[in-house]
Amino acid sequence: MSTSQQPDPKDRPARLTVGVVGAGRVGPALAASLQLAGHRPVAVSGVSDASRRRAERMLPDVPLVPPAEVLARAELVLLTVPDDALPGLVEGLAETGAVRPGQLLVHTSGRYGAKVLDPALRAGALPLALHPAMTFTGSPVDVQRLAGCSFGVTAPEELRLAAEALVIEMGGEPEWVAEEMRPLYHAALALGANHLVTLVAQSMELLREAGVTAPDRMLGPLLGAALDNALRSGDAALTGPVARGDAGTVAAHVTELRRHAPQTVAGYLAMARATADRALAHGLLKPELAEDLLGVLAGGTTGTNGAEGEAR
Repeated sequence: MSTSQQPDPKDRPARLTVGVVGAGRVGPALAASLQLAGHRPVAVSGVSDASRRRAERMLPDVPLVPPAEVLARAELVLLTVPDDALPGLVEGLAETGAVRPGQLLVHTSGRYGAKVLDPALRAGALPLALHPAMTFTGSPVDVQRLAGCSFGVTAPEELRLAAEALVIEMGGEPEWVAEEMRPLYHAALALGANHLVTLVAQSMELLREAGVTAPDRMLGPLLGAALDNALRSGDAALTGPVARGDAGTVAAHVTELRRHAPQTVAGYLAMARATADRALAHGLLKPELAEDLLGVLAGGTTGTNGAEGEAR
C-alpha cells in the first residue's frame, strides 16, 4: 500500500493515547511520528540516563513513569526494548495485571512476530508486530527518515487494517511478513545493514592507513552508486577484481591486508568467496579464470603466473 493511498476513515484508528516502554532510539521516534498524526503520547519509561534524556528531547513534557504506569495511562503501548528482553517483559506485564483488555500492544522487534505477545493476548490485549526497517540515531532526524520506510508487519488477520493504518500514519509502508518468516526476514536486514556499517568502517580505516585524508568523501559517491546499482540490478551489478577473475590483484590485496590490517583478512576472504560464487553462478566470472582466484581465496597468495601479490 502506497503512502499516497490513505486508509478509509472507518479503518483508521481513533486518536489514541500513546505510551512507550523502553526509551531507546526507536520508541521515542515512533511516538513522535504518531504525535504528528494526531495521537497523544502520555507516558514513557526509561532506565538509563541516556534513555531519559532522549525521551525528554524527543517527547518533551511527556512524564517518565514505570512500565506498569505506562500501560495504565495508554491505549496504544509501544514495547521498544531489546529482542532478548521482550519475552520476559511481556510475561511480566501480563502476570502483574498491567495489560488491559482492548489495549493495543505493539512491539518493534524484527526477530519476533505477534506470538511473543501471546501472554498479553490472553489478557485481552490486541497484539501487533511493527518493525521499521530503518537504522535509528536517537535524534529528531529519525522521524523524518520514517517517511517511506518499510515496516515488517505481523498481526492477526482481524487487526490487519489497524496495523496498516498505524504504519501509514507514521509515514511508513507496511510489508506483511508471516510469523514463521520473521527470523529470516530479520537476518536478511542484519546481513545487509549491520554488516554494511562494518565494511564501510573498515574501508575508511584502510584508506586512512593508505594516506587518504577524506575517506568518507572518497567512498560516498562510490558506495552510493554501488548500492543503487545493486538494488536495481542485483548480481549483474558486480564489478571489481573478483568478478573479473583477477587473481593477482586479489592476492596483492590479501598480502597488503595481512601486513597492515590482519584483522580484516578473514572478512575479506569470506566476502570474496561469496562474491566469486555468485559471479560464477551468474556467468560474470569465467570458469577458466576461477581456478587461480579460488586458489588465492583458499589461503594462498599466488596469483596468475605464480607472481605473489602481483596486481594486474
